[in-house]
Amino acid sequence: MRAYVGLGANLGEREETIGRAIALLAETAGVEVLRVSMLRETEPWGPIAQPRFLNGVAELETSLGPETLVGVLLDVERRLGRVRDGERWGPRAIDLDLLLHGETELDVPGLTLPHPRLHERLFVLEPLTELAPDALVPGRGRVEDLLRAVRRG
Repeated sequence: MRAYVGLGANLGEREETIGRAIALLAETAGVEVLRVSMLRETEPWGPIAQPRFLNGVAELETSLGPETLVGVLLDVERRLGRVRDGERWGPRAIDLDLLLHGETELDVPGLTLPHPRLHERLFVLEPLTELAPDALVPGRGRVEDLLRAVRRG
């Protein structure tokens, strides 16, 4: 199954941490990292003043189901120093979000697919378009068309 993971960091050595996250994903049984987009410097999202982010997207081939893959992403975040203190959209050492898992649509505690705000965010759509402009976001349309719509405002 083809899956796409959003990558982000705005604390510490951002590029190095993202690289370590990709390496840990590549070492995971059932996960093959196929490609990684260019990383982009982006403004933080949300109400809290914080440093700029470095964001990108990784394209995976995986035999893991979406809930298992999210568990892997959360484990990688913990291993790289992510602390989830309940503060939403705050600064973080690493942020890994499952954006798409094939054309799976899912809404269970802790996981909504496709990612519920994917279609609104340039920092996700730009690197995702770099890797998969024709990928279908269930219920929303093609990635490239979503990017065009967000850019138009």
